[in-house]
Amino acid sequence: MATYAAPVLYAVLLWWFSTGLILLLDHAPRRTHPWSMAGATLLLAGALVAIRSSAADTSATGAYTAFTAALVVWGWQEMSYYMGFLSGPRPVACAPSVRGLDRFLAALATSLWHEFAIVVGGLAILALVWGSPNRFALWTYGTLVVMNLSARLNLFLGVRNLHAEFLPDHLGYLACYLSRKPMNLLFPVSVSLGTIAAALLGRAALGADLLEHELIGFTVLATLTALATLEHWFLMLPLPSAELWRWSLPARGAEEAARRD
Repeated sequence: MATYAAPVLYAVLLWWFSTGLILLLDHAPRRTHPWSMAGATLLLAGALVAIRSSAADTSATGAYTAFTAALVVWGWQEMSYYMGFLSGPRPVACAPSVRGLDRFLAALATSLWHEFAIVVGGLAILALVWGSPNRFALWTYGTLVVMNLSARLNLFLGVRNLHAEFLPDHLGYLACYLSRKPMNLLFPVSVSLGTIAAALLGRAALGADLLEHELIGFTVLATLTALATLEHWFLMLPLPSAELWRWSLPARGAEEAARRD
């Protein structure tokens, strides 16, 4: 089991630290955002180069590089949206009277360019790993896309814990698109499929005759999927999830989060 401990620990720590770092930068004063975004863009360029070079690398280093670089690409997507650089054609609050499909379309209009950027990022990674043996950068990015979309849909449909304290002040208008409900029909499907996917990836990591990059790649993917599923549970269960990133949240937001959890 020691073989699996290192990739599991790496995935958990990278997930925790990268999430906290992005929250910290998003909540920093607005004047710092252009500098943060410039730095993130430089990291993005380096990550794309790393994905290309790791695509032919079937060693442990190749797997870790692919996983890390994919998280950097995803981090750029998140920062560009939550800092307000890449949002949508109508980044405004919805009218209280808007319901149903109109509310969904209004929500989509707040992030449409962001959605396009996510697709472009996925296509870029696909092109970089095409025909190569190490495609874990693509699978990592795909996992992040699917699980993030699921979480956002659940927030739109209704969950117990909105975690609006994670939103920077300049995105406060997004709160009107979040719904507080004891349950929605999508949530059981999301957590069930997430759990099944994590189990299947874990089973793949335990397979025989795996190459080194496959063992590590499936392990970090299984861990990432399990963590993303846990994040879904944070939306419903009274767990002190904000405590995980207290160091990255403004004091006011962290205190409110503690009271809500």
